[in-house]
Amino acid sequence: MNTNRLSKTICAALNNQMTKEAHAAQIYLSYAAWAAEAGYDGIANFLFRHANEERNHMMKILEYILERGAKVTVSAIPAPPANPKNVQDCFEKTFQSEVDNTEAIYKIVKLSFDESDWATWNFIQWFVKEQTEEETMVMNMLDKLKIAGGANASGESLYSLDRDMQSMPDDATLAQEKTAENP
Repeated sequence: MNTNRLSKTICAALNNQMTKEAHAAQIYLSYAAWAAEAGYDGIANFLFRHANEERNHMMKILEYILERGAKVTVSAIPAPPANPKNVQDCFEKTFQSEVDNTEAIYKIVKLSFDESDWATWNFIQWFVKEQTEEETMVMNMLDKLKIAGGANASGESLYSLDRDMQSMPDDATLAQEKTAENP
């Protein structure tokens, strides 16, 4: 008996997204190693934690495909891009990676909507919120770097930022969680 509940197109899109999440993990891992080698242990710690988070996203998708009775296809992960030139470049590249990931998630949202696959549409909503958090988090980092001087930030500013990132929360507060009393 065939128990597959995913169309071929949605299954392919989810398998592709699983690979994108693994690639995102590799990007974070690569940039974390770069930061550690450059002496930015706080930034490295932050990036290592996010590499693990991306691997968890990959596993969520893998498990969902299996739970829907479809076939998981594990594909080769592209190599991460070249190391950043500086901390500003690191977070600009990280932001672009998150935006690319968001756009891929949105395509799955649209596909599941178009096919009336409400289980997948519901499942992928978690990723929509997660991507909003990821983009907000990196935009906040870019704002902090801008204040510190951007690509020309002083060593003292980068030291302070690096130290702060050691214990920085992994989630950003989203607009829907804010109120007039707690902006």
